[in-house]
Amino acid sequence: MNYKELYNQWITGSYFDEETKAELEAIKDDEKEIEDRFYKELEFGTAGLRGVIGAGTNRMNVYTVRKATQGLANYIIQMKGQDRGVAIAYDSRHMSPEFADEAALCLNANGIKAYVFDSLRPTPELSFAVRELHCIAGINVTASHNPAEYNGYKVYWEDGAQITPPHDVNIMEAVSAITDFADAKTMNKEAAVNSGLYVPIGKEIDDKYIGELKKQVKHQDAIDAVQKDIKIVYTPLHGTGNIPVRRVLKELGFENVYVVKEQELPDGAFPTVSYPNPESEEAFELAVKLGNEIGADILLATDPDADRLGVYVRGEKPGEYHVLTGNMSGCLLAEYEISQMKAAGTLPEDGALIKTIVTTNLANDIAAYYNIELIEVLTGFKYIGEKILEFEKTGKRHYCFGFEESYGCLIGTYARDKDAVAATMALCEAVAYYKTQGMSLWDKMKEMYDRYGYWMDGVQSITLKGKEGIEKIQNTIDKLRADVPTEIAGYKVLSARDYKLDTVKNMTTGEVTTTGLPKSNVLYYDLEGGAWVCVRPSGTEPKLKFYYGVKGSDFDDAEAKEKELGQYMIHMVNSML
Repeated sequence: MNYKELYNQWITGSYFDEETKAELEAIKDDEKEIEDRFYKELEFGTAGLRGVIGAGTNRMNVYTVRKATQGLANYIIQMKGQDRGVAIAYDSRHMSPEFADEAALCLNANGIKAYVFDSLRPTPELSFAVRELHCIAGINVTASHNPAEYNGYKVYWEDGAQITPPHDVNIMEAVSAITDFADAKTMNKEAAVNSGLYVPIGKEIDDKYIGELKKQVKHQDAIDAVQKDIKIVYTPLHGTGNIPVRRVLKELGFENVYVVKEQELPDGAFPTVSYPNPESEEAFELAVKLGNEIGADILLATDPDADRLGVYVRGEKPGEYHVLTGNMSGCLLAEYEISQMKAAGTLPEDGALIKTIVTTNLANDIAAYYNIELIEVLTGFKYIGEKILEFEKTGKRHYCFGFEESYGCLIGTYARDKDAVAATMALCEAVAYYKTQGMSLWDKMKEMYDRYGYWMDGVQSITLKGKEGIEKIQNTIDKLRADVPTEIAGYKVLSARDYKLDTVKNMTTGEVTTTGLPKSNVLYYDLEGGAWVCVRPSGTEPKLKFYYGVKGSDFDDAEAKEKELGQYMIHMVNSML
């Protein structure tokens, strides 16, 4: 059935509600819009769904959510896990509560209990709830830091991590096997509640989650000693972080926490930003203004589902704040957590620091300094969660810390997804600890560069929307795969990794080995002088992303090299589109 036939089916079919039909009727003269909404089904990828909210097969709506959930339900029943239930959380985005209910009622109609949070909660708390309630799976309705028109649906498995092989592929197949939207079951909410299948959850899980966060604190003594002298600015960017972040900081004793009022309350329109991303300078404008007014030591911003954290730290001059990239804040936390374990004599001999392949090589040097293993995984925090599970099952290695360049990390193993609430708590603790040592966080960052070298990393992306955009992204990857470069920006390519083909080619000897990681549509180039480049399509947005890193002799040298390599990559990729 072509896109026009599908459009007409949705317009005329009795299964679809009148509001959906009216929305589609309004675009009847816009052929390109009709094609974009119906040329394919919104893909259930390796973590779930993500797309623009609206009517159509290629959109996030109650029908695509219900269909995805029916596939998940079928797989849960196949795995004989229907008696264990599924935890469901949602964020502040438009339609998030509605999509959460649709998912719950579809599960209920299949005889599967749903534990649904009574209001919005952060992603890491959903991960924790799956484990705490011994659920077979979890669903989180969120589009993370995407623009306001997006929403999404992430699936977790029993260990609390997002689905990984074989479950991801099997669930994808179960969803694909449903060819008719009408085959997805649902039921009345009142009947579901009365039957005990729809179970609201809230405060009890909140209390246990906050309790686990507080267990991760290394130096309550430092907080007690100097917290009155520390000023913290925090913004939840209209998302889920406001209540848990303020609660945990208050319970630890931090008194001077200032919240950006304009961004405090949940709002799916994200009215103060065009893009609710803590990586964005725009997201920090109001926080910087407030920080300058009160003389804050640290500025913190969580994304809408509170799994990513942006950080600014005070410099030496009044009104000066240094922006920490995800690589920088991740390394600061890795250094703090691991160094304090070592000082306390609790650092495991078989400890491991885990990072993704697109994360800074500064992490490698930290691991080497503390004599623990550095483990690389594919992009996506679920692969870090998968490693933690492997450690537990085999009894080999102990998790010390894990992070990715995209502003996400996990301290402890109470959850299996990145946790910006915990990261906020830990960075504020680090501010207190280093203050007792006569240092600021920026002083510590500079000390780390002096010790490990001046690593600087960057990431850029090119957005290509629509069917044509997706094709261009793949064509560019295919060109690079077919014609492996021998030099990039004047750097000799030492080896080329192709994670889709599972090959690592030594460009000098021609020897080919395997990557040792699951197959993924990613290309990675190790360059001379410690530099590197990685190219991959985004898994959540219509973007071609390229990451890169360099090592300089000092800040200025590293900055110049990073800028030059980034500009080269933009030019190279644009010339191939």
